[in-house]
Amino acid sequence: MNPTTLFNGTGPRAMAYGANDFSFGYPAGVTVVDIVPDAMRHMIHDHWSNYPPVNPMWHYLLGVIFVFLFIFSCTGNGLVMYLIMKNKNLRTPANLLVLNLTFSDFCMQITQYPPYVYNCFNGGVWMFSPFFCEVYACLGAIFGLCSLWTLAFVSFDRYNVIVNGVSSAPLTKGKAFMYILFCWAYSIGWSIPPFLGWGAYIPEGILDSCSYDYLSRDTNRLSYGICIFVFDYVVPLAIIVFAYFFIVKAICAHEKAMREQAKKMNVTNLRSNADANAQSAEVRIAKVAMTNVALWLICWTPYAAVTLQGLAFDQSSITPLVSMLPALLAKSAAVYNPIIYAINHPKFRLALQKTLPWFCIHEQDDKSSDNQSNATKMEGKEEAA
Repeated sequence: MNPTTLFNGTGPRAMAYGANDFSFGYPAGVTVVDIVPDAMRHMIHDHWSNYPPVNPMWHYLLGVIFVFLFIFSCTGNGLVMYLIMKNKNLRTPANLLVLNLTFSDFCMQITQYPPYVYNCFNGGVWMFSPFFCEVYACLGAIFGLCSLWTLAFVSFDRYNVIVNGVSSAPLTKGKAFMYILFCWAYSIGWSIPPFLGWGAYIPEGILDSCSYDYLSRDTNRLSYGICIFVFDYVVPLAIIVFAYFFIVKAICAHEKAMREQAKKMNVTNLRSNADANAQSAEVRIAKVAMTNVALWLICWTPYAAVTLQGLAFDQSSITPLVSMLPALLAKSAAVYNPIIYAINHPKFRLALQKTLPWFCIHEQDDKSSDNQSNATKMEGKEEAA
């Protein structure tokens, strides 16, 4: 059947029903490329012509999921930015990195979610111009890379505070601003080359969103894809894993030393009741560290694996859905980040309780522990965690 019979009078978009016989599903032999508007055909990689259109249910399902992600992300990131701007005690150098992370995630969901949802509910293909496809992918790359590298600097700062302790140079506001400037310059620097001839941005997966071309294997696009994988996934991953590995190692070593010292003194525990909060803080820091690494890997590794497979290995298993579901997982990080890096912190919850009491947050402002020796030692670590 001629693909043009798939288009009805409402516009050049894929319909869930055959245009002639009104039977459910697409006619035999139709590919996902056949349902793309003519203006976008030249941007579609030949790889996608091997697959039929996905069940329309997937477009609606993904659209609904992104609507909820948009709501949660707006709420979480907006709330963190509001709390930091409203409360002076939260505007510490370390929290400036958290502020940059939430701002980058906020920009990510503002620029990426609405066009994607619109496409999902209007035929399930890219409904805008080819240029906007490139701009969409570029903005996604800028904000995604900025968030990734901000996470790397947050991890390094926590490593510096917890592992190096008093011997480390404290993070100043000037240094935090330099880190933030690097994140934006680096992410923009790696996202602009496709407009200058190195690499390319094209529709991907079920063709209702755009990303960089990780399927072409000519020297130009392959070299760009490999560089993106190495410098914007492997390097920040190495920094984050290195930082949190030594954070957990330092906390375990501290606990072991405390147990050995207690054994030498023939006591069960060196800690007094007043130090119980410090002990629980150490355990909490270790748990948060492992959670941070685990969620980072869960969010970004599947998409990185798909891109690496497209660049260097067998592409036949990269179906439209196989490429889109990891992309959804990666973009969902904008929802988790404000919860992990801010809202779960006692000082943020205390600020939330004071600023928005109707949130029903009940965080105890225990200042008595500030005079205890171990609690004082842990204060800097709690700020980092």
